[in-house]
Amino acid sequence: MNLIDLKIFACVARQPSLGAAAQELHLTPSAISKALRRLEGDLDTVLFDRSAKQLSLNASGQRMLDFARNMLSMADQARADVRGDDASISCRVAGPAILLWRHAEQLAQAMAAYPAADMHLLSMYEEDALAALARGEVSHALVTGEVLHGRTAHWSADWASVSLGTLRLQLLAGKQHPLLGGAASQQGQNFTSTQVLAHDFVSPARSLLCGKQRGKHSDGWRDDQFPRRIAYWIDDLQLLLAMVRSGKALAYLPDFALDDADLVRFEVTDCGFQCMEEVHLVWNTRNAAQWQQAVVRTLTGEN
Repeated sequence: MNLIDLKIFACVARQPSLGAAAQELHLTPSAISKALRRLEGDLDTVLFDRSAKQLSLNASGQRMLDFARNMLSMADQARADVRGDDASISCRVAGPAILLWRHAEQLAQAMAAYPAADMHLLSMYEEDALAALARGEVSHALVTGEVLHGRTAHWSADWASVSLGTLRLQLLAGKQHPLLGGAASQQGQNFTSTQVLAHDFVSPARSLLCGKQRGKHSDGWRDDQFPRRIAYWIDDLQLLLAMVRSGKALAYLPDFALDDADLVRFEVTDCGFQCMEEVHLVWNTRNAAQWQQAVVRTLTGEN
């Protein structure tokens, strides 16, 4: 049994077809089939139910997949810890695009002690990011506190999390929006709900965090208290922001979007609610390499 065969096995188990696995691994389907047969020979058991079109993990394969992921993770940990600063480190962080955008610079600074490392920011909804962590495909996951407090189906007793701060949602508009009336576009201008609700909104139809289809509830605005007209439904974050910049619609988005010089924050004077989310970084403590532990210490200010 060797690590290459285990890596191929784990990839085939994850991918929908042998061809997809071959494409990811840059191998021929024949080479992959030989590796799987070799692994089954080493274990003296069959791991897949084979048909003309696909491979399906059987019960033995499911059990072996957990072992394979643990062994591959431990091998990566050993390689990184033994080689130290010379190790080839790949920091793979999965999470919703909106959280990756917010924390990308913070994560990059935490990895600054490893100039030879590469960082992969993988856009996934929260449950998918935790599932990828469970499969050992990423080193960290970015999620909100709501997911952790519910102890998602993917949660493991081997995991730990650290808070990266609070995300506050804020009413935003482009500088050319009619509410500004041609005045200088300064942050924090005050308007009543009557003034604000007279204008169109843009909103995602799915939550930007969990990906669930929530309609008017997708962005956190309380339409039950302050019903608005959503004229534009856009799930792509960049397209949504472009609509706001154009001045055609207001949006309820995380406050860090105000780093965009073309956006202005509005305060609604008679709005009695505020939507806030705590952001957490999650990692597997059991197989964490020294560099992962160092990154967490940097993020929490322990260094």
